[in-house]
Amino acid sequence: MPQFARALDVYQGYNFKKDKQSSVGYITQLKLGDITLTADQETIKDPEQPDKALTDKVVGVLNHYMWELGTTDAMYFSAQISTANKQILAAALTGTWANTEVVFKYVIYEYDPLQKKYYKSNFIDAELKGILEKNGDDLNLSVADDPSAEVQSPKNFTLQVGIKPQTQSQTINMATGSGKNLVKEWGVTESAAA
Repeated sequence: MPQFARALDVYQGYNFKKDKQSSVGYITQLKLGDITLTADQETIKDPEQPDKALTDKVVGVLNHYMWELGTTDAMYFSAQISTANKQILAAALTGTWANTEVVFKYVIYEYDPLQKKYYKSNFIDAELKGILEKNGDDLNLSVADDPSAEVQSPKNFTLQVGIKPQTQSQTINMATGSGKNLVKEWGVTESAAA
């Protein structure tokens, strides 16, 4: 079965170099239940315009993304978040978690060797609405206790999360190369009971 799975370069994500062509990705908005993680990583370079910073500040630099492309399939993110966001999330995980709704935005960039430029290979126009995935009774949500060694400054911690779609149809933009775009559905709209 087809899937969109990418191992992303965290070092390149933080330290973008024009002459390196590895894939990078960013979470630019993330609200988990009642907790909004701050987009506090500000000077991340835009792969499409490497002389400029991304328009959106970054919540997390992605190191892995996976979606099996089904409309009801979960998306899985692994990203590096700041110390402040790690502390907020770690404190919340020790309490009770009643609200499992998620609101998020992200973007993944890949290099097109034919066009010799970066392009957005997976991104959204409007924020997506999801629900935290569960493994049995446990939420598929964790944050590392120890900082990552891949990029040592700023200190960053690995966040892992699985997100299922809410019961509404949403769209995700994808591309297989620069200008080779397609749109996929995520979520199924459920009508209200009569």
